[in-house]
Amino acid sequence: MKKIKNASDVINATYIKPGSMIYTAGNAATPQVLLRQIAKDPYIYNVDLLSVLLLGDIAELFTPEVCQRIKHRIIFSGPHSRDQLNKGLATYQLMHLSDIPNQVQRYLKPNICLFQVNGPDKGGNYSYGTTVEGVQSAVHSIRENGGLIIVEKNAQMPFVLGTTIHESEIDFMLETDYPLPASPVHQPDETSRKIGKIVTNLYISNGSTLQYGLGEVPEAVTDAIIENGLKDIGIYTELFSDAMRKLVEKGIVTNRYLDVTFSIASIFLAKDQKGYDWFNFNSSVQSRPCNITNSITNIARQHKMTAINSAIGVDLHGNIWADSLRGREVYSGIGGQADFLRGSYLSEYGYAIIAMKSTTSSGVSKIMDLCPEGITTTAISADPVVIITEHGAFDPRGLNMVEHAVGIAHLAEPEICAKLLKKIYESPEFHKPREALRNKLPKGFTPYEAII
Repeated sequence: MKKIKNASDVINATYIKPGSMIYTAGNAATPQVLLRQIAKDPYIYNVDLLSVLLLGDIAELFTPEVCQRIKHRIIFSGPHSRDQLNKGLATYQLMHLSDIPNQVQRYLKPNICLFQVNGPDKGGNYSYGTTVEGVQSAVHSIRENGGLIIVEKNAQMPFVLGTTIHESEIDFMLETDYPLPASPVHQPDETSRKIGKIVTNLYISNGSTLQYGLGEVPEAVTDAIIENGLKDIGIYTELFSDAMRKLVEKGIVTNRYLDVTFSIASIFLAKDQKGYDWFNFNSSVQSRPCNITNSITNIARQHKMTAINSAIGVDLHGNIWADSLRGREVYSGIGGQADFLRGSYLSEYGYAIIAMKSTTSSGVSKIMDLCPEGITTTAISADPVVIITEHGAFDPRGLNMVEHAVGIAHLAEPEICAKLLKKIYESPEFHKPREALRNKLPKGFTPYEAII
């Protein structure tokens, strides 16, 4: 391993030649200094850059000029890449989070990998820090096929236990010292609190294993778990957040029913540096690459696995979309939602849950008659996903298409629900809609008032 003083010592056209395929870490571990140097050097061109949610001070990497030199292959989009992705200046790399390592090693085969580390420990090992996801697979591919491993050793990056890289596998190291991107905590409003209570009261019990992400609903679920006095919770997730940390600190998370005594995740985000410092050599959490955390078979093995995710919309058939707004307009990415929805359903006494507000912040209903034309779906109508809004919970298991439609319609605002029910009643494609509408409460639907 060679230590360098400046990013330009190795981030230049001598090392990064035309035709290079670069894999970079993302989220809180985005190597910001190295990526800014790529943006700055006009002699680096005709290269591909694979990424999963790039955060931090890297806006110049996505200017139109840089996008002419660098082909961004976006696996999961964020604030920096969203506009360029939808203007044709970057491309959407479709894949499940669980499949990133497989596609990286077998098909994409990068020859350069950029990421952040902390270390070394006494064995000469460096932690991948707050993001492993597909980074380790890129390292393995490069070690097998030749290439460069270039890292930033950031003084503010925690040493997250679990997945490490030995110093002998690193080619170049640049020492840096800058704050990691913070993930703001959104305090839940009344609507989110209703959803959190429904999720917790119906589907989380002592010994449940949890997966959820960021936002108001996860915060509300966390608060409801605490209020309900639940215990022996396990965490097996792709993303470990401040909400989960709260459960660990209160002793609610014991991982009693996991194969291990610690929580497992592939990505770690916190609201401030204090939160990131909490991960440093913390034996209550460990990192794993996403082909492990997001493996459907591994998820299915977890005790009472309960996966709680959100979505942009759902239609009356039960199609769910979470990455796109309409057609080819990508908002985020497939991520690991489908992995956890399908794996959790296969878990004994597990639940696959989509929990979301019934309307957007601008008042547009998320419950629709039909999904937008051309949309990509993270769950199809045959996936047995429990759908929850502030109005109640709908469980589709054992129900036919018209029963799906009637139950899902009741998740919408009353005015929208009435319009959707009229649509169902008047649609000749539905089998005996009058029979499905006969009961006051449709099959599979439990209203909020009956749960609390």
